[in-house]
Amino acid sequence: MQWYEISISIIAMIALFVHSMDHFANNLKKRAKGRMNGLFTSVSNNRYKGFLFGFIATGIVQSSSVVTSILVSFVDTGLISFSGSLPILLGSNLGTTVTAWLVTLDINFLGTVLIVIGFIVGYFPERIRLFSKPLFYLGLILFSLQLLDQSLNPLKDSEKMIQFLSYASHPISGILIGVLVTAITQSSSVTVGLAIILTAQNVIQLESAIGIIVGSNVGTTSTAFLASIKLNRVAKKTALLNLFFNLFGALIYLPVHTLFTEMIRSTSSNPSVQVALAHLLFNVGIGILVLPFTNHISAYFEGKQKG
Repeated sequence: MQWYEISISIIAMIALFVHSMDHFANNLKKRAKGRMNGLFTSVSNNRYKGFLFGFIATGIVQSSSVVTSILVSFVDTGLISFSGSLPILLGSNLGTTVTAWLVTLDINFLGTVLIVIGFIVGYFPERIRLFSKPLFYLGLILFSLQLLDQSLNPLKDSEKMIQFLSYASHPISGILIGVLVTAITQSSSVTVGLAIILTAQNVIQLESAIGIIVGSNVGTTSTAFLASIKLNRVAKKTALLNLFFNLFGALIYLPVHTLFTEMIRSTSSNPSVQVALAHLLFNVGIGILVLPFTNHISAYFEGKQKG
């Protein structure tokens, strides 16, 4: 297969994955919009409830972009306070790790099954038919990951591609690659999925994959920035804090990247699990370090003292 055929195939599979993620997230958002609105406002008064809600909402919707975009708009309208939004942002970052664990599972056949079930359920009565599209698009997400795995397989025999990806072994380069890919695709799930698949195929090493997923956390904040462009200053501050949290994590990671990589490598012999675990621990670490201080952080950015 020629390089341009491989490139087109990879781009097509990424497009299918992103399309599936968008439709899955938008479908769930549309069906649960009223409940989600109420939940956003009800949990924003307690930082731990907010953090848990951000994690669960993103894990279900499979898109931190959807959750953060809604959150920024709620801050703009005053439905959620600036300080109340910060724990939800942290939880949403952790929720993105659910997709990474889906990629690590050997669930190729499950995607096909869910597509078939979703299609069949579409012919059932209305109350059951509600589950048709979410099931179908979840199956399409898993199926597209399977196809992406197959499309990326020839890269392990490409010396030029291996040479290019070797630059990601330097932590700063890896982070920049992760930021760039995520900003272009507008999906950290795509970037993390690519990192896991390429590591499993021995195209890139674990240290490269970790740098890329750290960069994906930073790059995914671009969506909240785009959502806040036409909103008020408080909403823009919320988007800025989303970036700050992930940059904070990246800056902490850089001095200890070797130690962190070796710790992750010692936990499992499965490269996919190693990358997914690194993604999880990175976001858990940010949450542990920042969550207790969200009130102080919001007070500083709002320019007034709080207890």
